[in-house]
Amino acid sequence: MAKVLILNGSPKEKGCTATALQEMIKVFEAEGVGTEVIHVGNKAIRGCISCGSCSRTGKCVMDDLVNETAEKFKEADGLVVGSPVYYGSPNGTILSFLDRLFYSTSFSKQMKVGAAVVSCRRGGNTASFDVLNKYFSISGMPIATSTYWNQVHGFTAADVLKDLEGLQTMRNLARNMVFMMRAIADAKAEYGLPQQESGVFTSFPDGK
Repeated sequence: MAKVLILNGSPKEKGCTATALQEMIKVFEAEGVGTEVIHVGNKAIRGCISCGSCSRTGKCVMDDLVNETAEKFKEADGLVVGSPVYYGSPNGTILSFLDRLFYSTSFSKQMKVGAAVVSCRRGGNTASFDVLNKYFSISGMPIATSTYWNQVHGFTAADVLKDLEGLQTMRNLARNMVFMMRAIADAKAEYGLPQQESGVFTSFPDGK
């Protein structure tokens, strides 16, 4: 059974972001896809300190929720990251969490399906959406899209329930993720994963 790991970057466990994510969970459950929600936004998560320890040990030197989540991420077929908008950007806690989660883990994330979900009262959604998608695009993770940008609007969870287009977008996003995970699993069984080159970094010898 396919499994999706869901990260809630909001400090509020049942706020606007959670309401959007719950709309996706309904679809996942109906499609027989397993889900696990990890509430990140109310945790004390420090940012990366660039110590380099993870390159030797395979895990972050700060042994907290990041390392706990890493093992679950490794086994998941998809990752959904939800965040409210703070000053035109995702919540700082979820950004610190994602920086460390993606940087400290050496396992391949290739072809795990990623989806970003953002929530705001009025503006800043598309900028935040762009920031979250960069974690997927640098990791060989196909990005799931929907019938609009993956966003909802509202100041409270009750407001989000009135954003019928936003909720529809969440449901369509979940359906697209399910399709992608199943298609990738079938293709992987038939053809294997695409070859990935590594080891080359941009350099300009002789100052050219």
